[in-house]
Amino acid sequence: MKANNEVDRGTGEPAWWRGAGIYQIYPRSFQDTNEDGVGDLPGITAHLPYIADLGAEAIWVSPFFTSPMRDFGYDVSDYRNVDPIFGTLKDFDELVATAHRLGLKVLIDQVLSHTSDQHPWFKESRKARTGPRSDWYVWADPRPDGTPPSNWMSVFGGSAWAWEPRRRQYYLHNFLETQPDLNFHTPAVQDQLLEESRFWLERGVDGFRVDACNFHFHDPLFRNNPPARGKHLELSSVRPGNPYGMQTHRYDKTRPENIAFLKRFRGLLDAYGAVSVGEVGDEDALPIMAAYTAGGDKLHMAYGMYLLTDEFSAARVRKAVLDFERALKAGGGWGCWSLSNHDVERVASRWGGGTDDPAFPKVLLAMLGTLRGSFCLYQGEELGLTEAVVPRNRLVDPYGITFWPDFKGRDGCRTPIPWTPEVPYGGFSGVEPWLPMAQEHLPKAVSVQDPDPASVLNFCRTFLAWRRRQPALRAGSIAFPKAPEPVLAIRRETPGQRLLAVFNLGPEPAEYQLPARVLPLQGHGFAAAVPDGRILRLPPWGGFFGQEPASNPQ
Repeated sequence: MKANNEVDRGTGEPAWWRGAGIYQIYPRSFQDTNEDGVGDLPGITAHLPYIADLGAEAIWVSPFFTSPMRDFGYDVSDYRNVDPIFGTLKDFDELVATAHRLGLKVLIDQVLSHTSDQHPWFKESRKARTGPRSDWYVWADPRPDGTPPSNWMSVFGGSAWAWEPRRRQYYLHNFLETQPDLNFHTPAVQDQLLEESRFWLERGVDGFRVDACNFHFHDPLFRNNPPARGKHLELSSVRPGNPYGMQTHRYDKTRPENIAFLKRFRGLLDAYGAVSVGEVGDEDALPIMAAYTAGGDKLHMAYGMYLLTDEFSAARVRKAVLDFERALKAGGGWGCWSLSNHDVERVASRWGGGTDDPAFPKVLLAMLGTLRGSFCLYQGEELGLTEAVVPRNRLVDPYGITFWPDFKGRDGCRTPIPWTPEVPYGGFSGVEPWLPMAQEHLPKAVSVQDPDPASVLNFCRTFLAWRRRQPALRAGSIAFPKAPEPVLAIRRETPGQRLLAVFNLGPEPAEYQLPARVLPLQGHGFAAAVPDGRILRLPPWGGFFGQEPASNPQ
């Protein structure tokens, strides 16, 4: 075991995770090796060379723990085992060993705020009001009229309270009714969750993505949340039509006691040299992210969700990044950006407006890798995959089933990865997958793009390899020189390097006036752009990187 610091103790350079590119794997949809239609751990291991060749420095593996899969792994029934559909602990150990041989770090999802209702802890807790684990979950008496103890709502719609007749009490579930919330006010719960995390650290994982990390504590008085008004109503983190967005969530999450627990969690991570990326879901998340990453004694990184939105423009990106930077800067926090993940519509569709131009996902990949912070690529993003259309009769996501047709859920971003163009399953499996293979994805399969030097896949490889050689993109400061819409200009600077990136985020050619003494850089994957005088002419979805004289050369 070793202590973890913000810098590498051997080289004095920033720690590996600062500025790292992390590849997110959704195991169910990555590769099926045992012909049951569901991806598995051996499937991940088989493709780790592909991820290393892509240029990622770490993988983030979404939940693979034992689970009844009501929320597809985010409802854990055994924190210390692999669900049989994904393989075995031996398979996981082989995954970690292979990743490390390839130079890849391994982060796994850690779902601490709640378990499955099939977890032995909950089965014992629900039996009676007395017993060893009777207070391990959030239980509350009904009001005199039998109604729930508060007005708290579930993220998935409806009341956050479910009745348990054996205890004659309600239990709290911020998500599905089958996902009861653990009671972090009970010290033994905190102790046990730290031990569950230690189990995976002992197996060699390099860190955790901490799911719903601001949901750990609740108000023990069960006070009602006030209605959302003004800013809080505008900033709601859920889709219109979901009553969850009608409240300001003052009492059911983001409680002050969480800071002390995060410090305990950080202490465990530091003992193993491991890192953490915290997911904060809130209508006003920035100050929470800042608090959770301040001081170097809580979370290492905050997972920035401010670009997982429908709105897209250069001005919107600039504002989101600057707001995030200002919030985290005072406490020395570090951000981790993403444009897609397993919970939102794929960015190629969400921001693409229906375009099938491969230049569009290329410019987004480069923009993401130019922002200050670390970043996550969601599987398929390197192929430019669009959101799949999943027929209603094939939906499995409970969120989408509840809110159909206004919101079709998360199945469209979770469909299997196409490894080959073969009809009908694209090399993912030899049998019908758990979600349908999107036939429109087959022409973008890995084996199709691999030999094509102009493909999105090869652009991603080229750009990520080039980026790793640019100190300013790994650890430099960030500024946004003035630029006309839809142009986004970004300056990244270290004492020895000053880079200027210019992106055309629109479907028409655009111009940008370069500062004096900017020299074009090559090797990043964009077509060579030679300024006409000081006027840079960018093609649709085009990009440019240049180098300026450093302000304080070493």
